[in-house]
Amino acid sequence: MLAATSPHLSVLDELGDHLDVLWGALIACAIVVLLTPAVGGMARRFGVVDVPGGRRINPLPVPRLGGIALFLGILVPALAFLHVGPQTRGLLLGAALAVTVGIVDDFRGLPWFAKLGGQVAAAAVATGFGIWVHRFTFPFVGIHTLPASVGIPLTIIWIVAIMNMVNFLDGLDGLAAGVAAIAGLTFSVIALSLGKYDAAVLSAIVFGACVGFLRHNFYPARIIMGDSGALLLGYVLATISVQGLLKTAASVALFFPLLVLAVPIVDTTFVVVRRLKHGERVFVADQAHLHHRFLRRGFSQRRAAVTIWAWCVTLAAAAFATRFVPFRAHGVWHPWWTLLAASIGFAAVLFSVYVVYVLEIVKHGNRIQKRRKQDDPLRKIA
Repeated sequence: MLAATSPHLSVLDELGDHLDVLWGALIACAIVVLLTPAVGGMARRFGVVDVPGGRRINPLPVPRLGGIALFLGILVPALAFLHVGPQTRGLLLGAALAVTVGIVDDFRGLPWFAKLGGQVAAAAVATGFGIWVHRFTFPFVGIHTLPASVGIPLTIIWIVAIMNMVNFLDGLDGLAAGVAAIAGLTFSVIALSLGKYDAAVLSAIVFGACVGFLRHNFYPARIIMGDSGALLLGYVLATISVQGLLKTAASVALFFPLLVLAVPIVDTTFVVVRRLKHGERVFVADQAHLHHRFLRRGFSQRRAAVTIWAWCVTLAAAAFATRFVPFRAHGVWHPWWTLLAASIGFAAVLFSVYVVYVLEIVKHGNRIQKRRKQDDPLRKIA
């Protein structure tokens, strides 16, 4: 009876009252599916293609600029279904700036400081229109109000960080689009349950746009999103997390975006730490990302992408469990609901352990086996 009357389980009712969420996703998907081939043809005509090398593993040149189709797929339904108030205008203007910076980089390449400056400018547009963390709720600590002198810089850092994290993921066909689609769907459901309807609609639009893009981007990709798409998706997801999730009074709101975006966060952290450890330049592309490591373990491109998607799904399920499973309803712990939530969280932990096993332990075992072969006296005599 508790579960049936819980507001946490009224998402379907909310969806029935806000069908714009579904329509936004469907229209975004249709626009991107239809426009992406034309964008790919334009990119080939202008020579904006991604050649093998650096972090890219495609054997043949593939057109970039997929971000143009993604931007139009997000912009049109956003204007149709969102309340175009100051925050929406700021978000869309910042998105336009983010995709423009990416387009310039796709065309001619930008030095890292120019690209970073463009990302900061896009984030500053959003904060200038009021999209910044005024307060957040941390479990066991309570609600904290932040002054503008703290909240605005932290929000800019968060947005720029997520933009780069999604950009780092865009090294394998379909990977970044798939992760962004999972994040968009998860954010939409959670935002809908929190009564953040604009954030729910925009998240659903991102989900639809990414699903439409996967029609052309999954292995073997006929187009890649390039920096224009990666910076755009990172910017929109980051601003949605600020506008629709972090500013809520939900007791675990801080963990929603952290859980759903854990894969790009882990990937970027690992790569940056490794580059700093070896004295390498942080902004130089290489093949040290999680997806590259999967490929070196013998995974195909499809299997590597799907495995990382599955990892994201388990983390999204943990976020859903945190929000919707009433394990502590009305301040009382309920054993069976607690067991369910713990089981879902444990599954996410197990999948993370599996990833560590595949990427680290198996690699370590291969190194030991290789050293043994090199040190084998019979092999040396032969």
